[in-house]
Amino acid sequence: MVIPRVGFDGVRQTVNANLTPAQMTWNLRSALNVAALNCLDPQHAAILPNYKALLDNHASALSAANRALASEFRQKYGATYRDVQDSYMTQVYNYFALPPAQDAFCDVALSVSTELLAVEKGNLDSFSAIALPRIEGVFENFFRAYEQYRVDLAAWDSRYGPPVVTTTATGYVNPLDPAVNIPAGTTTVGTMPATQPIAGAQPVVSVPVAPSTATGTVVNTGVQQSAASSAGQAPVSGPIVRTVDPTAPQPETGAAYGPTAGPDPQ
Repeated sequence: MVIPRVGFDGVRQTVNANLTPAQMTWNLRSALNVAALNCLDPQHAAILPNYKALLDNHASALSAANRALASEFRQKYGATYRDVQDSYMTQVYNYFALPPAQDAFCDVALSVSTELLAVEKGNLDSFSAIALPRIEGVFENFFRAYEQYRVDLAAWDSRYGPPVVTTTATGYVNPLDPAVNIPAGTTTVGTMPATQPIAGAQPVVSVPVAPSTATGTVVNTGVQQSAASSAGQAPVSGPIVRTVDPTAPQPETGAAYGPTAGPDPQ
């Protein structure tokens, strides 16, 4: 399970950290694209027509955001900008498709897509600056809940459970963040340092996440954790997993999305 780290500035380093205005608008479009494809329960049926209305009503603003985004990547990364941009956008789509957060994500996507129907032409960028943090709040809630689960699990296993392991975690990064520079020819965007495993990796135990109540700008804060004091305790620098029955049915992973995943639903 990927848990993005919280930076020194208190902002969790997800695909939605330190965005340019063009990224803000385009990532909102991407989020609603994922919602239109994945949120298939009857109560979320309006997301698809709402998303189509976004494409029709704000075609000019979306085209402008797309051109600005390509220009920003080209200016920073030169001839290799397309590889970096495609890798980043694949992360964006997969991020919004995170299975444990899907229910809350679909609820917020429904609200945002419905509100979009009343947004006048020319106001999409300002709406995106408010709406995208609300969607990001869903994932912040999940990450906080999972971090607390890791802390609680480490405390439980230190007293009652078997040794636990840490695993390599791949992080998120925004290539247009002024502090980030992707080397030329690199197509895999963003990794976090690996931790040393104590034993073989085990399946991750999922935890539930409450629906997001975030409104407006999301305030991202981290959870302070103390280091393990013995080999029998779980390090808290990486994802913590428990031994579970490997023969038990495991949840299916979400579909991958990206620039080559196919056209938007029309």
